[in-house]
Amino acid sequence: MRALNARKSGPEIRRWQTGGMRVLVVGAGVTGLTVGVRLAEEGHDVHSLARELPLETTSSVAAALWYPYLIQPRDKALSWSSRSLEIFTEMARSEPDSGVVLREGVELLKAQAPDPWWATAVPGMRRLDHLPAPYRDGWRFVAPVIDMPKYLCWLQERLTAADGTITRMALSQLPDQADLVVNCSGLGARRLAGDTSLVPVRGQVVRVAQVGVERWLLAVEAGEGDEAGVTYVVPRADDIVVGGTDNYGEWDRRPDPHVAEQILARATALVPELAAGTVLGHRAGLRPARPEVRLEEEAATGGGRLIHCYGHGGAGVTVSWGCAEEVLELVGG
Repeated sequence: MRALNARKSGPEIRRWQTGGMRVLVVGAGVTGLTVGVRLAEEGHDVHSLARELPLETTSSVAAALWYPYLIQPRDKALSWSSRSLEIFTEMARSEPDSGVVLREGVELLKAQAPDPWWATAVPGMRRLDHLPAPYRDGWRFVAPVIDMPKYLCWLQERLTAADGTITRMALSQLPDQADLVVNCSGLGARRLAGDTSLVPVRGQVVRVAQVGVERWLLAVEAGEGDEAGVTYVVPRADDIVVGGTDNYGEWDRRPDPHVAEQILARATALVPELAAGTVLGHRAGLRPARPEVRLEEEAATGGGRLIHCYGHGGAGVTVSWGCAEEVLELVGG
């Protein structure tokens, strides 16, 4: 893992040695930033173009517990998630400024179920012996929790340390004036790549002041297509992110006060300590859902190369490093 205080001349030396390419990354959410960091630290000349800067993106809204959610295909998602889990785990131990912390927590289900499809990625996952009503199954495991505002700033600093840049730019089409363009535009790919299979899945959260909650909690209320989806309580250092909703096809990013009341009521029933917490704010974001993640190279005009990396649903953070490394493999690094 490259240190943030590494010498600025490092990327330039590697470009001279490896013939680094000029790369334009479209999008500055967690996927675009991670891809940009990975490519820049391999010696490429990376410039991110984005309508929304990192702290304005849906990534900044995320509770960001490592958890593969609303993502297909499962075989690739398992590989990407596993690799990202390894990197986040090391980051939690060696990069205290990154905002990544390992926390134990539980997932609760209302019906008995087999192990989740991603269970092999999680060492030490254990079934719960005692469950609160009306839940009948569940498990406990340790997972990274990522404080997204802090983490996105940390990623941006790391990109800058590798001589990468971020520029606010509203694009009407994917650029073609580069050796390589990587499309990490999330829902923006509906327009930029003409991909109408992308659907927004609106998620609303409430930020509550930290009241001593140390463990995260997920409670599956219904299947992935239900509006209630999952109730979650994800503690961070200074606050607690409480959610959530799964509103398919909903584009409105304005928080709904009535929905916020429902979220808090569900969460407080599971974690009574929340009743003592002051509400700090409300946010809503749009997850970029697709039948399958699109991570592939496409023939491009203008003589350069084009790689798509979007459609990560509710698992953008969870698969970010694994996907970035696959992009690097496609590039040939």
